[in-house]
Amino acid sequence: MLWKGSRAPRLAVCTLGLLIGNGAQAQSSVTLFGVLDAGLLYTSKTLDPASGHNAGKQFSMIDGGEYYSQFGMVGTEDLGGGYKAKFRLVSGFSIANGSLAHCNGNLFGCEAWVGIAGPPGEIKLGLQFSPFFLAVYDSDPRSLSLFGSGAVPLVDTVLGTGIFNANSVSYTGPVLSGLQASVLYAFGGQAGNFQAGRQYSARLKYQLGGLTVNAAFFDGNSGGTAQTPIPTTLQYEGRMLAVGYQFGSLTAKASFVNYKVAGSFNNNVYGGGVTWYVMPTLDVNGGVWVTSDRNHTANHSVLAALGTDYFLSKATTLYAQVGMVNNHGAMNTGLSLTGAMYEVAGTSIGAVLGVRHTF
Repeated sequence: MLWKGSRAPRLAVCTLGLLIGNGAQAQSSVTLFGVLDAGLLYTSKTLDPASGHNAGKQFSMIDGGEYYSQFGMVGTEDLGGGYKAKFRLVSGFSIANGSLAHCNGNLFGCEAWVGIAGPPGEIKLGLQFSPFFLAVYDSDPRSLSLFGSGAVPLVDTVLGTGIFNANSVSYTGPVLSGLQASVLYAFGGQAGNFQAGRQYSARLKYQLGGLTVNAAFFDGNSGGTAQTPIPTTLQYEGRMLAVGYQFGSLTAKASFVNYKVAGSFNNNVYGGGVTWYVMPTLDVNGGVWVTSDRNHTANHSVLAALGTDYFLSKATTLYAQVGMVNNHGAMNTGLSLTGAMYEVAGTSIGAVLGVRHTF
């Protein structure tokens, strides 16, 4: 997911001059980029998927201790008059064995879209993140780290649904007095049944000085033609409200998210935490996420994590993270999306050390 990758320097590999209109020259560019992230994961307990019981401790190398490995390309063309044509293609892979991984499991299963941006806003068509997911990311104190963050209850509950939205068209408006709106509609693609696989989402974001407020929803049906190796058409409804405030080098965030899955959990997730840039090269962040099943209150969990990032350079980061999760009832909240996606009842402790390089 592009959030931390968006901090990476981009290597422009192609710049073309095109003559359009009355002879004015417009600039085009295509940029290749990527992220390589590998970590060493320890957990005090491990879920045995066959028995549902504890299989014991684990110590393993994982792909994506904090962020998922990816490669891709992004392009823009200046159309003049403040308008630009844009595209983005992103593929996730495993640095451990080189196979396709993460996202929806396809070659360009993270993002694959083309769009037009200008003064009235931006329109994108293709596989893209939903406004709901972008609001959840924006409101997470640990930037949806793959270990110990709001990404864990999200993916534990709904897998890739509402994150990687195929057959979709979106519009993001301009910022007006600090307020910006985004909407998305995804076509199910099934002839004769417009409801199968249909998804829609919207978001309102307000910024004033250091204050940020996010409100968003997602609604999706099962079925349709967008069947992928990692399911992205689970039927569920998502609602969220969050607030954040930046105090100099420290930012505090708090959020409420509801994931209502048809025939399954109806989870409320209450999250909050801080990120603090102790110095330009050192970031310390932590958070707590409490998940409660409204259908069966005996199902609940508490996830807490603390992490630090040390930036060796603009491209290379060392990181360390520790976390704890306590599950009750049928709740199976994990510690890490890679290597410990689900955990057993009781308390589990984990840690990960890793390195991330961007290009």
